[in-house]
Amino acid sequence: MTVMTHAMLKGSNVPLDTAAVRAVLRWTPGSGVPDVDASALLLGPSGRVRSDEDFVFYNQPRHPSGLVRRLPKKRDSRGLTDTVEADLGSLDPSVDRVVIAASSDGGTFRSVSDLRILLYDATADPDHEPLALFSVTAETGEETAVICGELYRRGEGWKFRAVGQGYLTGLVGLATDFGISVDEDAQDGLEGLEGPSAPGGRPEGQEAPQGAPEAQEGATAAVGPPEAGPDLDLTLVHTPVPPRPTVPPPVPDRAPAYGYPQPPVNTPAPAYGYPQPVGAPERHPEPEFRMPPMGPQFVRS
Repeated sequence: MTVMTHAMLKGSNVPLDTAAVRAVLRWTPGSGVPDVDASALLLGPSGRVRSDEDFVFYNQPRHPSGLVRRLPKKRDSRGLTDTVEADLGSLDPSVDRVVIAASSDGGTFRSVSDLRILLYDATADPDHEPLALFSVTAETGEETAVICGELYRRGEGWKFRAVGQGYLTGLVGLATDFGISVDEDAQDGLEGLEGPSAPGGRPEGQEAPQGAPEAQEGATAAVGPPEAGPDLDLTLVHTPVPPRPTVPPPVPDRAPAYGYPQPPVNTPAPAYGYPQPVGAPERHPEPEFRMPPMGPQFVRS
């Protein structure tokens, strides 16, 4: 039976009729061309790795399950190749996607010529025509890592999607974006992986890869819960608060109207609002005493 190769455009997808695939990265080597390394990330439904073991790359070329593995590089008449194989049909159901990425060593992808990903049926003859082909083109030319494509579940089967999303921060930035924590002292070799962490490393304004390619175009990868910290004693201690002493309001420091004397502080005001001295003896007016007019309006002219 003749197999037709699907020449794919960025964002397109194709169903797979096989449960075992071989993703081959191919490029043209030459003077000033950086080396290219293939890698794979096994992602859960959240769009993040389940642990650091889900990252298959040059320092960890084989997943513990043995179902995803990186093969040695080869040179042929058409260039250099770096290959990742995946037995999709046997993967744990918690694996929702397998991202196939490339990173450059010694330069940016501006200097990499004819980079493409070819997808083969791993159960067929090695000389068999590829199932799909996608030419990966750098968007800005400054990328040092790029997601070439992704294998994702669709119903009972699998599909392949051409992605072509670049990263300015290399394999470290790409890995941290999918939940891999990289020790700062070991970033050159991507050693010291510590499992899921907060996302990072994506260039400003760049979208995160999708979960379900047809339905989640440009969706951002979900963030898992932070790791639990040490147990803390959150018992509240109630400290008795002494009652606040009652302080009477202060008396304004001014003389009352019409020349009436000002009472001492804290003296209760008598009726009609006129102040009255405290402790003053009761006095009766002289027989000839006469009240003065109350205000200038009562002054006789």
